[in-house]
Amino acid sequence: MQTRQTVLVDSSTRGITGFVDIHSHILPGIDDGAATIEEAVSMLRMAASSGTVDIVATPHANAHYAFDPSQVALKIAELQRSIGPLPRIHRGCEFQMNVDNIRDALDNPAKYAINHLRYLLVEFSDFLIPNNTGQIFDRFRQSGLTPIVAHPERNPILRSHLDRLLAWIENGARVQVTAASFLGSFGADVKAAAAELMNRNMVHFVASDAHDSKRRTPVLHDAYRYVAENWDPRLAKLLFCTAPEAVIEGGKILLIDPQPVAEKKWYRLGF
Repeated sequence: MQTRQTVLVDSSTRGITGFVDIHSHILPGIDDGAATIEEAVSMLRMAASSGTVDIVATPHANAHYAFDPSQVALKIAELQRSIGPLPRIHRGCEFQMNVDNIRDALDNPAKYAINHLRYLLVEFSDFLIPNNTGQIFDRFRQSGLTPIVAHPERNPILRSHLDRLLAWIENGARVQVTAASFLGSFGADVKAAAAELMNRNMVHFVASDAHDSKRRTPVLHDAYRYVAENWDPRLAKLLFCTAPEAVIEGGKILLIDPQPVAEKKWYRLGF
């Protein structure tokens, strides 16, 4: 497998001390994630014990689950009191691309963004992706939002049309892959798609998309090890730590390419 390497020029200011998980469903009783506060606490303790220091609560914002930022804030405060200082819990949502959501996000860009800053985690239906998604993403960027496409390797439409996803990336969108996809938890097709995205330089973040403490857990270290061993340790740190830290801070990551050497492909990521 081809090796990629990166050189970090500039990053966020706090310094990396562990994993930063930008996609999770840890808030109890608010969507199809944690059902109770006890389960939520168990998930967060599991995340902390496996090396996660920051985690973004991203409840669904779709036709089935109404998104209420004030309710999210209350749930986060309750959970943070229950678990102590780590992992630090941040605000966000998993934003579905429907007409009402899009209109509201354009009118209120900070409402749905992670920590009310600049990054918007976007989920697509498995059955339909709007033909005008590129134009919608352009409008998001004009309003100050950077869309992050959640788990495209698990979406059968995007999995079959990676050129469409690449066009969005080239126009400023970013991509988050689910950690468990690398380990085969969602099947061989999804695992292969995650690897193809990596090989085509189309992954910017890896996150858990945790929903519970048994089957879809917030554990990242196994996938981190897999990426480090099959691609490059510095790339693993970028995808699991440095880049997602910039997301929660609303910041940028600036990278340069080293001089390439024979038979090596070099990875470059810019925000």
